[in-house]
Amino acid sequence: MNKELMEALDILEKEKNISKDTLLGAIEQSLIQACKNHFGKADNVHVTINPETCDFSVYAEREVKEFVEDPAMEISLVEAQKLNTNAELGDIIKVEIHSKEFGRIATQNAKNVILQKIREEERKVLYDQYYGMEKEVVTGIVQRVMGKNVSVNLGKADGVLSENEQVKGEEFKPTERIKVYILEVKDTPKGPRILLSRTHPGLVKRLFESEVAEVKDGTVEIKSIAREAGSRTKIAVWSNDPDVDPVGACVGMNGARVNSIVEELRGEKIDIINWDENPAILIENALSPAKVIAVMADPDEKTALVVVPDYQLSLAIGKEGQNARLAARLTGFKIDIKSETQARESGELYDYDDEDEYYDEDEYSEDGTEETAEDTEAEEAVSEELTEE
Repeated sequence: MNKELMEALDILEKEKNISKDTLLGAIEQSLIQACKNHFGKADNVHVTINPETCDFSVYAEREVKEFVEDPAMEISLVEAQKLNTNAELGDIIKVEIHSKEFGRIATQNAKNVILQKIREEERKVLYDQYYGMEKEVVTGIVQRVMGKNVSVNLGKADGVLSENEQVKGEEFKPTERIKVYILEVKDTPKGPRILLSRTHPGLVKRLFESEVAEVKDGTVEIKSIAREAGSRTKIAVWSNDPDVDPVGACVGMNGARVNSIVEELRGEKIDIINWDENPAILIENALSPAKVIAVMADPDEKTALVVVPDYQLSLAIGKEGQNARLAARLTGFKIDIKSETQARESGELYDYDDEDEYYDEDEYSEDGTEETAEDTEAEEAVSEELTEE
């Protein structure tokens, strides 16, 4: 049993996470390469390794000939009979090769083959590990600031936080711990290149999954996210359990859950709204905190006209149009916001008495007055009496 080799393989397998079979394969290739460097060719060389004991043997198959022209491929009858007394001309004899006989150059080349294979496997293991973590949030340590980019240590590899994926105004100091979103992992000859982000909407989603148990187990579902990193985020949530309030679950007791996420995002405001299959209700929710009088949505064209009270117009649009812009991204609708006065002057808003209900043409008579259910029943009763008469 080759204890030294076995111990070395066990250490590499544990530290580098490289399988023993892969390492034994590298040793086999290195021995064949050493034979090729020593003898000039290795087409007839075979290596056998016992994975249990790590004992290995190298032998070459040589043809028995009376006159040897190629020592690497042939063996004389006299030499063959020393190995096998029954050897005859034309037989194939297995000749054992001792690795100690290899020269310095052949040995060095064999060593390089093993080291190269270990490096390749190490890169592959790292790539597979971090490739499986794409679209996830991890905690990293700021290593150094490289111009406008930031190098972040993720444990076994470093990631790059480029200028485009940084929130404007954020500054990082070496050894600082930050949460980052793994945007993409690329395989390169020098190892995996890991691209990170602090601006991606997926960062907010993963933070809610880690902070809110109901989101993690699927009870509460995040249907849509719209984000302007560093400033404001809107998320629409839906509960698969009627007894669970999705907004309340995400906010937490006294805002504890959402506040921890806001703190991680360094003060970024987060609006949490209820998702609804009805586009009009969803758009009304998305424009929160502004109040809405009416929403006329066209699901086919993905457009919507929203009417708000005059004093709520600026709030609905938001600073530099941010509230309306995020609501449009969240819902997928192109939203046109008008004040009540503007809508009435343009004729886009009919007589509207109750701000808490949507205008429905079916509920109004031809003269524009609201037609109640009682009115309809009365008309039907009169009609029936006239018919009977």
